[in-house]
Amino acid sequence: MAKAFLRGVASALFIAAGLSLAATGAHAQAKHYKIAYDQPVGTGYGIAATIFADKLKELSKGTMLIDQYPGAQLGQEPQVLQLVKAGDIEFCLSASANAATLTPQAGVMSLHFLMRDENHLKKALASPEVSQAFRTMVDETVQGAHVLGLLTLGFRNIYAKKEVRNLADIKGMKVRVQATPTEDTMFPAYGAQIVHMPFGSVYTSLQTGVVDAAENGVNVYLVNKHYEVAPIMSMTQHEANNNLLWISDKLWSSLTAEQKGWVQAAADEVSKVEPGKALDLETQSAAKLKGMGVKIVTDVDKSGFQKVAQPYLEKMANDLGPHAAKIQQLISATQ
Repeated sequence: MAKAFLRGVASALFIAAGLSLAATGAHAQAKHYKIAYDQPVGTGYGIAATIFADKLKELSKGTMLIDQYPGAQLGQEPQVLQLVKAGDIEFCLSASANAATLTPQAGVMSLHFLMRDENHLKKALASPEVSQAFRTMVDETVQGAHVLGLLTLGFRNIYAKKEVRNLADIKGMKVRVQATPTEDTMFPAYGAQIVHMPFGSVYTSLQTGVVDAAENGVNVYLVNKHYEVAPIMSMTQHEANNNLLWISDKLWSSLTAEQKGWVQAAADEVSKVEPGKALDLETQSAAKLKGMGVKIVTDVDKSGFQKVAQPYLEKMANDLGPHAAKIQQLISATQ
């Protein structure tokens, strides 16, 4: 009886030890990866990073965990993109305009009035054909990094100390724009003067008069407090604020086929879910700004801008290259 009891205790201890080792092994398999972006958590970037992190954790059963580094903690987007290429950061989010520093054809996503409205924007970004065409473009033109999916922060609008109600109002204004061929072509076509600078310098430049205006999404304008120095936002919606989810080639090439499937599925979830949430955030942000006394000009006559931009749409896409031309055609055909 005593021997049987002791054997039972020994067996139980052996099983417990085995379970403990198994748990330790499972825990040891969990790996942490960095995702960097230059906006605060309470933006579309934060929404995208959280969707991605949650879905990847779920699919990988807790073995692939994402640590977020928001607010440019690891650098501004152009620098972070280089760190991803070098394999020093595993994931990042970037504007398509900043992606054009790696592959100029990414500028296709910054074409003015490429996206007709919010519904078109959501459908185009969720399109598997558009996403695949963009990933193929990056794979064939960029070394060291891959694009996993597309997202958005809504539409870009002009903000300043004065209203921009029509095309005539922007003539002669010094506008901070992203450093891309698209912006360098379109804003002068509208009659504005362009100024390039890092995003982090925009507040002070508006404050001191280095620039008269800047352009970005409503939520970005809110969370970065640009309304303090440029208290009028005019809803020109001239350009979709399109963005990309990147992965370093160093990490991608080290993953198993199963892990790659999890990562891509998590990115696909971002492209499906994030645009709607980001657009809702834009609406909420506009309401909050109005409540704070910021003037939001909603009745902008966009027809003048659209008339100027229309001839450039296909021409600029073709000038950027064959991948850009294909992406523009796919987006324009999206219903």
